[in-house]
Amino acid sequence: MNSRWSDAEATGLDPLDLLVYGSRLIGAEPSLVVWGGGNTSLKVAERDFRGREVRALRVKGSGSDLKNITRKDFPGVRMDEILALLDRPDMDDQEMVGYLAHALQELGGARPSIETLLHGFLSQEAVIHTHADAIVSLSNTDRCREVIQEVYGKDIISIPYRRPGFLLSKDVANALKTHPGATAVILEKHGTITWGQTVKEAYLETIDLITQAENAISAKAKGRVRFGGARVSATPPGERREVALAVAPFLRGLVGRDKRAILHFDEAAAVLEFVGSKEGAVLSQAGPATPDHTIYTKRVACFVECDHPRDPDRVKTAVRAAVERFVTDYTRYFEAHRQEGATLLDPFPRVVLIPGLGMFTTGKDKRTALIVDDIYHHTIAVLGAASTIGGFVSLTPKEAFEVEYWPLELYKLTREPPEKELARRVALVTGGASGIGKAVSRRLAQEGAHVVVTDLDEGGARKVADEIVTAHGAGRALGLRMDVTGEAAVRQAFEAATLAYGGLDIVVSNAGIAVSAPLDAMAVSDWERSFAVNATGHFLVAREALRLLKSQGLGGAFVFVATKNVMSPGKDFGAYSASKAAEAQLAKIVALEGGAHGIRANIVNPDAVFQDSRLWSEEIRRDRARAQGITVEQLEEFYRKRNILGASIMPEDVAEAVLFLASDRSAKTTGCTLTVDGGVKDAFPR
Repeated sequence: MNSRWSDAEATGLDPLDLLVYGSRLIGAEPSLVVWGGGNTSLKVAERDFRGREVRALRVKGSGSDLKNITRKDFPGVRMDEILALLDRPDMDDQEMVGYLAHALQELGGARPSIETLLHGFLSQEAVIHTHADAIVSLSNTDRCREVIQEVYGKDIISIPYRRPGFLLSKDVANALKTHPGATAVILEKHGTITWGQTVKEAYLETIDLITQAENAISAKAKGRVRFGGARVSATPPGERREVALAVAPFLRGLVGRDKRAILHFDEAAAVLEFVGSKEGAVLSQAGPATPDHTIYTKRVACFVECDHPRDPDRVKTAVRAAVERFVTDYTRYFEAHRQEGATLLDPFPRVVLIPGLGMFTTGKDKRTALIVDDIYHHTIAVLGAASTIGGFVSLTPKEAFEVEYWPLELYKLTREPPEKELARRVALVTGGASGIGKAVSRRLAQEGAHVVVTDLDEGGARKVADEIVTAHGAGRALGLRMDVTGEAAVRQAFEAATLAYGGLDIVVSNAGIAVSAPLDAMAVSDWERSFAVNATGHFLVAREALRLLKSQGLGGAFVFVATKNVMSPGKDFGAYSASKAAEAQLAKIVALEGGAHGIRANIVNPDAVFQDSRLWSEEIRRDRARAQGITVEQLEEFYRKRNILGASIMPEDVAEAVLFLASDRSAKTTGCTLTVDGGVKDAFPR
């Protein structure tokens, strides 16, 4: 492993900024820490709240990620309070957390890591703790200590596994008292602890320790076939994609029966090698590489026994059997190790491995599903390396349970804010690059939905999606080109959504165009184009969505954005009025045919939404002004005054109505038309 340290970059940084710098270097190395894992610290001289000089430990805060950590993510803990605990025989987690809260330099800041005492009990200034794949590969074997001594000699201390907390901190402190010449500590089935008088020294010690492990593993791996070689060959890419498209929504329906989940599909070479190998099925049930893995991936993966990965129906049958078996086994595991006060978390798998196809990971959102995916890549790497050295050994089921149902972890769940209204749901919006579609996309995202923004204007769709990602987090939106008049284009967009998120829950069929002309002056091409977009386009979207929603078996919601003209057509607006009326009738058919599957369909009828609208082009504005006998400048005011409330209708007003019909607020409403027009009496639904 190469050092990333740059003296040029580090020169001039104060001690805390040096800790931030070194921590980010650790976080930037994928094989050193998983998301949120690892800990770094530095002991510094500071002033306390009374201005007295004290020695403080700046340590990574709980839940921080080393890749992008900042100064504020290192709470200060007074060292005199930490060292006062050295002679205590024991201390439970809750008592320790409460104690450390009273020892903080700043009240109300980040909560210090559960491993704060481990760092504080060491006399060295800078301490780095990682979960390096290479080290875990050495320690997760049936000949762990023998291997560690072979690689490092006697200067490295190996400490048996214990869950992080007070007693592990004491174990490390006592081991160093017994072996004062030790240069590092390896925590079995967990990771490494290195130190130095400076952050740079501790960092370079970490790099050296890992490099030695990597070299030893590389030497052992020469001439060996990983995972016993192939048992099931990877399906060719094109066929693999087709099978994944069939399996993803089916699997999402299975794992989302109690609470919806977002899926991520991974067909990386390392994944395909592992899932198709002779040893993959057994190794996948051996347990996690580190305790941190358990929190995200659960103790084991769901391995699908399937020797026919090219047949979607056979794969789905095998997936159903595997998921049901996983739920049964997980429930049994919970009951066998149940602790007082513990309640069963969701029993569904987070990692699903399918020979020849790849891996699906699940999470409450795309970000979490990606974290699970990243962690399992670490697991595969550790399994492969450890298997070249000896038999892979993991946490026992009891040890894994104590991490997964660790009161401190469960407490974190209670402190999380309630999930938003559309959390765990995926919405596809057509015509999402501007006007109503853009406002709808933003509003659904605000309420927690993952949004697939589609539009004929691909750049515009991506821009809206990028804005959502910036506001709400990675993976929360996808911008795609979709021409609703083309079967292939519609299908491709739905396939992209399926591969990105596993399926859909909400479809907002919004794309539309307007042509203004008297019937006797209208070109046939304008009439046909209006129906292609405003009627056939909605049919193509609805057909593709119905197929997908039915395959999930989770129900779903359609919202068709029609127009006031459905109820009250406009003079010289025949093509628009007639084609949108066809859309509204289609929506009611969707309600009739989808009801038995829990699929609702409702309609929003807006009127005169000018803001950011491509529907109201300059040409349309001129034509509609002419039809009403007014000037273009008077047009918006004319429409405002003609509604009962005298209100200007904004895209955001329509978005609120769409949100209502897309959400469970309207769970028992289907086939309904909701007007957002300020009250146009001729357009009252009746």
